Amino acid sequence: MDRNQWSVVAVVLVAAASGAMWFSAGAPEAPPITLVESAPAERPMLTVHVSGAVAVPGLVRLPPDSRAADAIAAAGGALPEAALGSVNLAAPLADGQHLLVPDRDDGLTNAAPGGSPVRINTASAADLESIPGVGPVLAQRIVEYREHNGPFQDVDDLLDVAGIGEAKLAALRESVQVP
Repeated sequence: MDRNQWSVVAVVLVAAASGAMWFSAGAPEAPPITLVESAPAERPMLTVHVSGAVAVPGLVRLPPDSRAADAIAAAGGALPEAALGSVNLAAPLADGQHLLVPDRDDGLTNAAPGGSPVRINTASAADLESIPGVGPVLAQRIVEYREHNGPFQDVDDLLDVAGIGEAKLAALRESVQVP
């Protein structure tokens, strides 16, 4: 090889060695990865208004996923005269809900004897099913609507329940009442 060829080979070798050194030393080492365990997101407490035949009526604060029985217990428990058969104790609660525990002595039983109208604000699903034309599905819808929206103010409020239209309301009107 002549001198020019040796010069080219030398330049190529120096360039290759420089590149190898640059690639091996040029990349900084990645910092170690550390996992930080975050605290679970805190779910907000529910505030429920419990009234009627309970020891301490008023507002109670409960954890999410609480049931009506939890709210009654938080309000000091039901009084002996409470008509607990009128309350779905397993019903899930919603923030801002009003839970009324009726009193047997107030005459607010679910269904009065002798064919009297059913009180839609205190009747259980089973009591509502005793009304002609109301089956288990519609009875449960009425109870759920009442639990989520509070007591009915007027019989006409039943129109807000899914499955009750003008014709159904007309058929129910004589069989139900709002205390």
